[in-house]
Amino acid sequence: MVNVLEVEDLRTHIRMRHSTVEAVDGVSLTIAPGETVGLVGESGCGKSMTGMSIMRLLPPGGHIVGGTVKLNGRELTTLSDAEMRHVRGNEVAMVFQDPMTSLNPTMTIGDQIAEPVRIHRRVSKKQAMERAAEVLTLVGMPKPLERLKAFPHQLSGGLRQRVVIAMALACEPKLLIADEPTTALDVTIQDQILTLLDDLKSRLHMGMLLITHDMGVIAGRADRVMVMYAGRIVESSDTWTIFHKMRHPYTAALLESIPDLETDRTKVLYSIPGLPPDLSHPPKNCRFAPRCRYAQKKCQEEDPPLGGPDPKHPFACFFPVDGPREKGAAAEEDGAAPVQVWARPRAGEGMTGEEAAALDQGVPAELVPSSPANGSTGDPLLVLDHVVKEFPITKGVLQRQVGSVKAVSDVSFTVARGETFGLVGESGCGKTTLGRLVVALEKLDSGHIFFDGEEVSKLRGAALRRKRRDLQLMFQDPYASLDPRMRVVSTLREPLVAQHIGTRAEQEARIRELLAEVGLSDRAMGLYPHEFSGGQRQRIGFARALTLEPQLIVADEPVSALDVSIQSQVLNLMRRLQAQRDLTYIIISHDLSVVRYLADRIGVMYLGKLVEIGPGSEIYARPAHPYTAGLLEAIPVPDPAKEKVKSGKEAMKGELPSAANPPSGCRFRTRCPRAQQICAEEEPPLRPFSHNGHEAACHFPLQTPVALPQPAAASTSSS
Repeated sequence: MVNVLEVEDLRTHIRMRHSTVEAVDGVSLTIAPGETVGLVGESGCGKSMTGMSIMRLLPPGGHIVGGTVKLNGRELTTLSDAEMRHVRGNEVAMVFQDPMTSLNPTMTIGDQIAEPVRIHRRVSKKQAMERAAEVLTLVGMPKPLERLKAFPHQLSGGLRQRVVIAMALACEPKLLIADEPTTALDVTIQDQILTLLDDLKSRLHMGMLLITHDMGVIAGRADRVMVMYAGRIVESSDTWTIFHKMRHPYTAALLESIPDLETDRTKVLYSIPGLPPDLSHPPKNCRFAPRCRYAQKKCQEEDPPLGGPDPKHPFACFFPVDGPREKGAAAEEDGAAPVQVWARPRAGEGMTGEEAAALDQGVPAELVPSSPANGSTGDPLLVLDHVVKEFPITKGVLQRQVGSVKAVSDVSFTVARGETFGLVGESGCGKTTLGRLVVALEKLDSGHIFFDGEEVSKLRGAALRRKRRDLQLMFQDPYASLDPRMRVVSTLREPLVAQHIGTRAEQEARIRELLAEVGLSDRAMGLYPHEFSGGQRQRIGFARALTLEPQLIVADEPVSALDVSIQSQVLNLMRRLQAQRDLTYIIISHDLSVVRYLADRIGVMYLGKLVEIGPGSEIYARPAHPYTAGLLEAIPVPDPAKEKVKSGKEAMKGELPSAANPPSGCRFRTRCPRAQQICAEEEPPLRPFSHNGHEAACHFPLQTPVALPQPAAASTSSS
């Protein structure tokens, strides 16, 4: 069989003002028709740059300086710009990570899909629009003819991603490059998009290069996997071998860093210490050696070649591993070099990112709760009582209200002191709004919120500002939440100044202590946000949340934008500081594996309603609500055998209904496989499914409700 793509010894350099970055260094790969090849690794390892090099879409200063790229036998590196424009979008297409930035906000969906058809096929506008409607139908777009006239902002994230895929497929390319196509999507939408790509690949007999850092996505979708580190391929083989018989320590470390539904919550996640090397000055020895727990003297002196006894499974390592380690295993193994350990810092002493990673890898046992708090037994710190929040929809010059978005609808629950409460659900279900209500950044329409016995929802002015010391928010995107014009010292001092706490010298001393606690050195005080990595910026955001010594932190998607190796560092840091400071967390996330690892109790939200709540162990083992079960089914599992069983089946069909006009009765009924007539007529109440506080709101649940003992009636007889 002739390969669709053949890349041989590809080298791409990016010339900067004072240096040259060797972004891709000797990459070779092939893709056959109908085959999916996964390209995995951390951010900065050259994955996206490899895809951009194939497409000849390099940033300013970027040049292919060596190697060959052949598409159906045709060399692409020697084509002129005009010739390459006829190849791009026609024979090879790309699906980018963020559909909102990939689409033109001033053009309709139909015009954007029709544009490449008119350019490459030279057809009339009418024929191009007919083709646009055809490919929208192909990608499963609801009401495709109506969507042709819509603009990108009028569609949900999942529908926008379908539009981007439709644009890529409009001219039926032979090769599709999907660069992190589902990173920003909920697990349910992610599952739909990946199933769609699989189906289209088979129907159109395309080759596909799937670029991602999510090993669960790779497990169920790729035929072969190539692991990339510091601009080079360090291991490649079929998917089953990479997951079960990997040889390179980096591959093993990536898999070990991932929390899954079976991860022991009482154990610390392994995290890869340090960061990938600076590719403007790449080392001459093994590039992974400074971070490798098995590195020996030879690794510091020589560069291992890509090879091995099996030509179908090459790897670049002098001291290879033999399959995965058990998660939570000891850091030292037979025949392995002893792992370097750093001592815990004293207050005011800083650490490098590498030291912080090592510290969070080896958290002492006494700092990790062996039996997590259960919300039903601790003293309640936070109480939400029938909370309602709606946002008005206005129209016209006079901005008359014509409706409302029902963001949070009659939600009640409690969070115990020292507990971690997880709040999960799809985007648009009201999780973030509820978090903002808890920290008093939004006002209630009705209901009550009590914190430490005081009704926060009634506080105003100076009293509310004082109470906010105890309630802090940790944002999803650390770069967007930090002022790019302010140095770290100013960012962290700001809340202290606002609350009139300490002198300038005392404030700076406090900032040094905070930076040490989150694993950053004093040098960080004088730097700007853009001078840090994503993981370091998240540490700064965490330090900002800790500045006023709060009792409760609401963490909104705290690790969703991070690589798996950085995720594990931040999760370990959060667990460590919770134990040290007796913190209470509310974790908002659509990543159910992360929530399973962090949370003691979990609440599941759907379209403003709390549909299930209870201990995490019970909800994950025995979900009672069909929506919860659908979310769990959609989680990508880093195990090819388990993912292949799910492959081709959508965990949950349909899009989230509009919160401005939610369905009557049970709001989930329009997507529920068990729905009947009563679901449209009556809203189901929360019913108990265990004696540990496990409740769900469903007329036809997956489990049998339990009868709770009724309190004894008061005696009316006189003694």
